[in-house]
Amino acid sequence: MKNVTDSFISLGHWPSAGSFGFNTDILATNPINLSIVLGVLIFFGKGVLNDLLDNRKQRILSTIRNSEELRRGAIEQLERARARLRKVEMEADEYRMNGYSEIEREKRNLINATCDSLERLENYKNETLHFEQQRAMNQVRQRVFQQALQGALGTLNSCLNSELHFRTISANIGILGAMEEITD
Repeated sequence: MKNVTDSFISLGHWPSAGSFGFNTDILATNPINLSIVLGVLIFFGKGVLNDLLDNRKQRILSTIRNSEELRRGAIEQLERARARLRKVEMEADEYRMNGYSEIEREKRNLINATCDSLERLENYKNETLHFEQQRAMNQVRQRVFQQALQGALGTLNSCLNSELHFRTISANIGILGAMEEITD
């Protein structure tokens, strides 16, 4: 430190005009050079530094504003997407409920149609059974009638002779003739 203070003191003892030289004592000249360089930098660099800092500040503020706008836009899109999702979920629930009710309605319709078909088949079966019973009864009656007729003819043929046979035919022809006259 003593050298630094000595260098300031020796400034007053510089030889006067006429001699020019370099001071090679680094410790004596560095503080002076640094103070000059810093003074020049502060004087001339202050405006440039302020401009750089202002530009940086403006870019940061602009980036913040853009980020805020993007955030607001993202929030709006998120809200729209949530609203769309709620709407789609409601529509899906509605379709699901309509689908379930449609399935239930179709199930009831199918059950009713099946019941109707079964009832028609039952009626058809009953009609068919009744028809078959009637046909069977008619066949039995015809068979009984044929057997009775054959039995009667057999009895008549065995009991009748030609003359009795001829009188019976004549009587029947007479009855048919009388019936014909009545209907005319």
